[in-house]
Amino acid sequence: MADNKNNITKYKGKITCNRNILLSIIDLATKEICGVSGLATSFKSKIKSLFVKSNNPGVKIRFNPNGSLIVDVYVRLYYGYSVPDIAYKIQENIKNGISAMVDMRATKVNVHIMGVDFEPEDSAVTA
Repeated sequence: MADNKNNITKYKGKITCNRNILLSIIDLATKEICGVSGLATSFKSKIKSLFVKSNNPGVKIRFNPNGSLIVDVYVRLYYGYSVPDIAYKIQENIKNGISAMVDMRATKVNVHIMGVDFEPEDSAVTA
């Protein structure tokens, strides 16, 4: 009897995923980290948004030919949080979220800190 273990053929398929789904996953993964005020935009993306409508201006996604992703996230943090710790948590949360939800791999997640907010909007005292 022939051993079928050596005759296993792996079929490679093609994964297609709407860009907006990836943007939503990255947006949620970023905002659920404690210390993140929200997504921010760079000056370049503000100028670009005048000509092209973007759903998530604080996120940039590039696809590698091998099927992996490079993600750039532009965030604002609250005052008093450690920048390296928050950036690491954002990177890990985005990588885990993308791999769990759409079975793709983010090879690089670049976190750009665009500013610091001193108070959450909810606790701001209005005069």
